[in-house]
Amino acid sequence: MYAWMALIFVVGYLCIALEHPLKIDKAASAILTAVLCWTVLVLGEGSILPAAEAGHGVVVKLRHHLGEISEILFFLLGAMTIVELIDSHEGFRAITDRIQTRKRVHLLWIVGFITFFLSAVLDNLTTTIVMVSLLRKLVRGRPERWMYVGVVVIAANAGGAWSPIGDVTTTMLWIGNQISATGVISGLFLPSLVCLLVPLLVLSFRLKGEAPRPRLRTHLGEEQRCPTSDFERNLVLVLGLGSLLFVPVFKTVTHLPPYMGILFGLGVLWVATEVIHRGKNAEDKHPLSVVGVLRKVDTPSVLFFLGILLAVSSLATAGHLTQVATLLREALGNVYAINYAIGLLSAVVDNVPLVAGAMKMYPLASPAAVAAASPADSAWLGLFVADGTFWEMLAYCAGTGGSSLIIGSAAGVAAMGMEKISFVWYLKRVSLLAFLGYSAGAATYMGLLALA
Repeated sequence: MYAWMALIFVVGYLCIALEHPLKIDKAASAILTAVLCWTVLVLGEGSILPAAEAGHGVVVKLRHHLGEISEILFFLLGAMTIVELIDSHEGFRAITDRIQTRKRVHLLWIVGFITFFLSAVLDNLTTTIVMVSLLRKLVRGRPERWMYVGVVVIAANAGGAWSPIGDVTTTMLWIGNQISATGVISGLFLPSLVCLLVPLLVLSFRLKGEAPRPRLRTHLGEEQRCPTSDFERNLVLVLGLGSLLFVPVFKTVTHLPPYMGILFGLGVLWVATEVIHRGKNAEDKHPLSVVGVLRKVDTPSVLFFLGILLAVSSLATAGHLTQVATLLREALGNVYAINYAIGLLSAVVDNVPLVAGAMKMYPLASPAAVAAASPADSAWLGLFVADGTFWEMLAYCAGTGGSSLIIGSAAGVAAMGMEKISFVWYLKRVSLLAFLGYSAGAATYMGLLALA
């Protein structure tokens, strides 16, 4: 039965990876994979224990895993709603309207650094969508624009890796207490910055001249058609970004889970938008309200995370991941090689199940367990304590390794869909730059540890 679980997971994962050729949404494949894996698990237990006893034991474990997963899902849902609310009020115009340069190299660095820091506050997927929309206003023509979009993908993934709220995988590790907000920022900021700087420096020697700007179009009455006033845009932008930045503070002060902090921020924004739009008619108010914005939230992505995390938890319950962890340790020998391999693998397959699997394969070690272990095991276990070397490097590698292929990250997939970038074009023009940046960042992290 347990072999069937592994087979179902592999087939389901292939369906997720081949989403576009199969024309089946990855959320559907993930949910079916999760249900089938847990079904096979309970049937397998039933062949050993009495059916009622086996069913009860598996359900208890399922509820335990679902409790952990729901914390991630509620956090994502709250964060996505806040970002959509800012976007619906055109709050990001405060950033995009201030870029005036036409020089290719200057624009490259400005776009790269805005994406890098914006991704740390928002998430890499949303930042990519915002920045690609911005580039359409700054650069004319897809072939000209694609190189900038490639840099956006690299910068968004690099920026998300050093922030607890910048990438889904980093958020998972933060919520699971494998890393802390201060620990991941201090430990990964410089490696992530190097990951971006290497591609920027290489491209700076290749890009010359000025980027062609889109032809301006004037529309009469444009101001009247703007859905929000300057005050409303700026208020929602400040409250929205403030709510996201407040989450680590809320967790530190109250010791409540991060999803409580994000729900608090969403509640404040909800009340604020209801108040400032209370005098408008229903047709104008609805698209600017939380109720209206919830219709635009990417619900299939939330269901995908639910399905894939449940599927991975079933493998953890069955003991598959423990076996894989043992094999990796015996084959690769050290955490640097394991994490580097996970990062490269995330360019081929989604990084969410990879990190979820690693979290189950390598349980979080406590200082007491490290102290009680033998000298041989103590050094190894010490790498898996909170803010330990393994977890920090996992956050970096899983977050940035996917940039090597355009299908290797949510940011890349979003850019590919919006700009119709081909897989082969990205492979020829951007993949090597992303790989060099990823490797340089990993080397930087290892170098900092050696100097510490």
